[in-house]
Amino acid sequence: MVRQTILRRHGWRVALVLGLLAGPFGLSLALGQRGNEKHIEPGVSALDPGEINKPDKDGESKLWVLDFRFKPLRTIKVNIPGRGERVCLYLWYQVINKTGKPRTVVPNIVLVDALRGKVYPDEILPSVQKAIADIEDPDHVTRKADDWRNIRNSVTILREPIPPQLPNAVPRPITGVAIWCEPEEPTDKDDAETRKLKLEQMERQPRLADLTSFSICISGLSNGIAESDDPSGQKKVLRRKTLQLNFLRKGDATLWRDRDVRYEGHEWIYRASLSLDK
Repeated sequence: MVRQTILRRHGWRVALVLGLLAGPFGLSLALGQRGNEKHIEPGVSALDPGEINKPDKDGESKLWVLDFRFKPLRTIKVNIPGRGERVCLYLWYQVINKTGKPRTVVPNIVLVDALRGKVYPDEILPSVQKAIADIEDPDHVTRKADDWRNIRNSVTILREPIPPQLPNAVPRPITGVAIWCEPEEPTDKDDAETRKLKLEQMERQPRLADLTSFSICISGLSNGIAESDDPSGQKKVLRRKTLQLNFLRKGDATLWRDRDVRYEGHEWIYRASLSLDK
């Protein structure tokens, strides 16, 4: 109990000390099992073109897959320039490269509400990203003003390859965040055109607070690609190896409480990303 309290208060510093005391395997455990974070290792899919992270004679892997670590989904209220105060949902994550070579992540992170057939792409919102960094990495304010940018988004994570983790070395994860914001609901002050636009937006992407069963799909953690025909047989469908995180939410639809969201497990799937004419 005391050890857990210390880890919650002092985070990675204590984990690092504990790991050094326990040796390289203890270090990996201390850094990889913090609090209620989940660590997902590469998994097999039926459409995989080969063995995962198995190098050939030239040292290249036909199929490479990165490790993924994430915290429970959380909400934050932020005053967004041009939008006003909004409630946003976010997924804090880390990517770890155990493939032996640098890998560039080209992510596509979407929240999928299969029950209503709705897809929510993650948003690039620097003001929200900074507010999240203040919570998830509060020490950044004592380092330098723009250090919050060390938490990447789906664009900035492209700037440099994910470095490989060397045997018995300190893990070098890249930290990122995916963000989804509640749509702006119509008010009595809106004119007819503004009200129409807001209602159309809510039709495309209903309130996050109404979610019950949903998934978050993360593509870009692998170079796995599969090709298949679409139902009409007229087009080819390209599918990317994708990590799907499944969630179940209970509670009052009018009040989103983070504790009402439960992680239900994950799947490695091949998700359609592009259709091409034959």
